[in-house]
Amino acid sequence: MSNLFRVHVFPYWRSIIAVSTPLLLLPLPISGIKEAQCGYVILIMAIYWMTEALPLPVTSLIPVVALPLFGIMETGDVSTAYMKANLDTNMMFIGGLILALAIQFCNLHKRVALAVLLLVGAKPKWLLAGFMGTTAFLSMWISNTATTAMMVPIVDAVAAELYKDDDEEMVMSSRVSSHATIVTNSGSIEELVPSDSNEKRISAETEKERKRKIRAGIMISTSYSSVIGGTGSLIGSSPQLALKGIVQETFGQTELNFASWIAFNVPGMLLNLFLTWVWLQVVLTGSEKHQSKADGGRDKEVIKVIRQKFKDLGPMTFHEAAVLVLFIICVLLWFFRDPGFIPGWSQFFGNARNVDDATAVMLIVLLLFAIPSKPTFWCFRHKEETLESAHSPAKPSPALLDWKYVQDKLPWGVILLLGGGYALSDATKKSGLSDWIGKQLSGMIALPPFVILLVVCVITAGVTEVASNTAVANIFLPILADTAIAIQINPLYFMVPVTVTCSYAFMLPVSTPPNAIAFAAAKMKPDEMMKAGWFVKLVCVIVICVTMETWGNVVFGSKQFPEWANVTTFGLNDSVTRCPSTQLISDFSV
Repeated sequence: MSNLFRVHVFPYWRSIIAVSTPLLLLPLPISGIKEAQCGYVILIMAIYWMTEALPLPVTSLIPVVALPLFGIMETGDVSTAYMKANLDTNMMFIGGLILALAIQFCNLHKRVALAVLLLVGAKPKWLLAGFMGTTAFLSMWISNTATTAMMVPIVDAVAAELYKDDDEEMVMSSRVSSHATIVTNSGSIEELVPSDSNEKRISAETEKERKRKIRAGIMISTSYSSVIGGTGSLIGSSPQLALKGIVQETFGQTELNFASWIAFNVPGMLLNLFLTWVWLQVVLTGSEKHQSKADGGRDKEVIKVIRQKFKDLGPMTFHEAAVLVLFIICVLLWFFRDPGFIPGWSQFFGNARNVDDATAVMLIVLLLFAIPSKPTFWCFRHKEETLESAHSPAKPSPALLDWKYVQDKLPWGVILLLGGGYALSDATKKSGLSDWIGKQLSGMIALPPFVILLVVCVITAGVTEVASNTAVANIFLPILADTAIAIQINPLYFMVPVTVTCSYAFMLPVSTPPNAIAFAAAKMKPDEMMKAGWFVKLVCVIVICVTMETWGNVVFGSKQFPEWANVTTFGLNDSVTRCPSTQLISDFSV
């Protein structure tokens, strides 16, 4: 029976889920109730997203087919939801990815990583800190997967140099042990056999296992720090962009922007990194007192390897310097567009609301394709080029970024994934499902907001281990917006922490691509990853919830019900206003 299942069923499990899910949920649309029909579409997409029965971007196209057929939305309105209402978010996302690709295109990220490693030294705990800090910083601006894929080969080279003599030590120990057995069996000089030969062999095996764990710990730290670092900026991971799009479409102008996100989340991100660093030392890398004397001699060799890799990059080129300058300018433009504590630069161009973050990043993108990577004019010419140009015309230089490279590397499918979430958000409002959910959840007023937040974040942290983080955000965020309005709490109080928690997948190799990359490279055991990941997940969830409860009130005013939440199109305000317990709700929100 088990063999029959393995041969004839398991290979087709995705197809079975794809076909059976709509059939099993058929009672919902047959009822003829619009709310149930919308729920039918959402449940199908949620199951497909979590199981990947269809590719994630393909699942995101289901609303274009299903919503018009059920009469919930017109085809034009559904298609518009993918781009028009959230064009700023999508353009910011595309611009951020192109900027990240420019950094990868010129290898600037590798230079930054190696420079930091040279700075921190070769002790395992400081190497771990250096790798984690570098990975987290890069992941704030570059995709988590790209950052991990870039860092793992560097980690591998350093680890190989750090423990290159392990095999030789094991061979020598085996030879000593084998020789001792032969002498013993001769029966003549038994007392001359080293009594600790087996102990040395066992000690060598223990030392090798310890160093394997150190290597695995450093490897997996790149995955964890890329995930944690990806939450540090509004463009670091796609759940943040899903949040920005849903909030902007639903509520319009809010306190959520690039500057407020960094101000809120970077302190928690740094705390999570520090606690993860400490935990990985305890679980995998061990303490310094257990390090062998040979480790000290290898430190210099490790530094030599890193220095050689840095030297191989050569001096910093104009290409790298120009991309670095444009990157810094872009971050400054994002941060100071509307920082809140001072007037932003967007106010100098009329209505500040006319200028958003997409404008800043697209300006930088245009410059990336306009500025040459190897200028051969004026002061940029080398002496040899000046002499050569006297006899032949100057050759055109390629730009800082090549469009073919962008076309091949840009994850276009994520745009559809975000668009599918926006379409679902529209559908829940137009079908009345959001009203129904809000009324059902209004009973949660009896619970303290922090308890609700903690429960929702724990649920999200569990689901994101088996589903795409963006898909989880698209499912949970519209529901949480309804919940917050129903109980008269700032929607950002729930939506921001849950968005961050969507990225906290640490326990399974299949949870996220960075985990899979690091797991395969480290040759870890699954139980080792779960052992390391459960505590990291627990700490990160607690930190983000406590941060929102305390610091979130300073940055977002999360303890007050904002005016912008009253102009929502969810249709809940009327029902809340007419509710007999309005005064109770008002008192509770204060």
